[in-house]
Amino acid sequence: MNRHHPRLLISAAHKSSGKTTISIGLCQALRDRGIALQPFKKGPDYIDPMWLSAAAGRTCRNLDFYLMERAEITAYFERHAADADLALIEGNKGLYDGLDLDGSNSNAALAALLRAPVVLVIDARGMTRGIAPLILGFQAFDRDINIAGVVLNNLGGARHEAKLRAVIEHYTDVPVVGAVHHDARIEIVERHLGLMPSNESAEASAKIGEIGAAVARQVDLDRVLEIAGWLPPMRRRGSAAAVAAAASAPAADLRIGWARDRAFGFYYADDLEALRQAGAQLVPVDTLRDSRLPALDALFIGGGFPERLMQELEANAALRADIRRAALGGLPVYAECGGLMYLARSISWNGVTRQMTGVIPADVVMHDKPAGRGYVRLRETDRHPWPQLGAAGNGGEVAAHEFHYSTLENIGAGVSFGYEVLRGFGIDGRRDGITCHNVFACYAHLRSVGAHNWAQRFVAFARRIKAGARQSAAAAVKREPEPVC
Repeated sequence: MNRHHPRLLISAAHKSSGKTTISIGLCQALRDRGIALQPFKKGPDYIDPMWLSAAAGRTCRNLDFYLMERAEITAYFERHAADADLALIEGNKGLYDGLDLDGSNSNAALAALLRAPVVLVIDARGMTRGIAPLILGFQAFDRDINIAGVVLNNLGGARHEAKLRAVIEHYTDVPVVGAVHHDARIEIVERHLGLMPSNESAEASAKIGEIGAAVARQVDLDRVLEIAGWLPPMRRRGSAAAVAAAASAPAADLRIGWARDRAFGFYYADDLEALRQAGAQLVPVDTLRDSRLPALDALFIGGGFPERLMQELEANAALRADIRRAALGGLPVYAECGGLMYLARSISWNGVTRQMTGVIPADVVMHDKPAGRGYVRLRETDRHPWPQLGAAGNGGEVAAHEFHYSTLENIGAGVSFGYEVLRGFGIDGRRDGITCHNVFACYAHLRSVGAHNWAQRFVAFARRIKAGARQSAAAAVKREPEPVC
């Protein structure tokens, strides 16, 4: 590994300290200086990477101990950071938080693995002298972690800032590299951290611009660059990894649609690249505006917030009917979480019910609290339409993640399931992955990494269907008021 490539991990003392806002601001502020910055996000997040990508002007990449091997993380990081001037990694939760008691999957573990210095974001509201033992404790907890600077966030004013700076300088050896005062204009509330659709990009860009300007004024960017080990001259622009992937991709022999609009937008860049590498041409589908599907060999509907746009989704009756026709006629379809909800009969939320495509004989009900949240482990059943068949000796087990506030009710009696849930909730605590005709829909979010290249298997499945099975499937399906799986 190139130890000298400039890198920096932004973490925090605890969740909701404002590290995402600071990370977005740093990406924008450094980009404004002409620095090519490659963003990364720890964990299975879709939303933060959208903002980081927009701020940096380069696709954010996820680093995940649960879904990736450590050697894979290192190689992946180096490959995508290679042609950037600086790699910025945003952590998740607190610096030492993680699933395991030994901290082997924490932000600190990632910093150690990548040998990245850490800038700690501290929500300083209501703090004065107590900030010193907090910093000293974080330093003492693991001496191998280089906490190279702190950014004080949510300061109450100049007097508050002066007190904290004096305390930190007196009791610790950690430099204050930034002091960001509380400002409602740069806050990104969780509701706003939803999808960043194309028709709202101006609003998102304006917000990112405000955050970048605030960070540029209140963070010592030169000191941050020094901590990261950045030195001019700057490196070449553009993603070498992306260019290499595009050059090695085979000629596309399949057209796979992917829902990309305000309702659906949770996709890993790796998965889209893996689909292309497997021979797929990705064709965008707007579930809110398109009246018919384009000519497709398969369809991928990722996660998102269909419940927030269920009235508009219902109003597009022509596309809903076309998707139902295609799916019942044998079109291979893969759907994750929000996509699963869209394929169901209906979505009910806040006392309102809207009709969806009706491909899957089940109704979606939204709840106030998450039904499934976090990492999951699944085992494939013999009903999985494109199984991995125990690849790499894992017995057909799959690592994934889920985060959904909805459950399925009134599930049809003939429904089959492609996954047994070993950890997590899935559809009912025991099963996930509804199989219906050539449709596979689950609450779990997969990622094409390591031996689990779901994208390659889905494309191969679609190719087999295209070769002949689709005609026989279409001939066997009659017009039915209710799909029979």
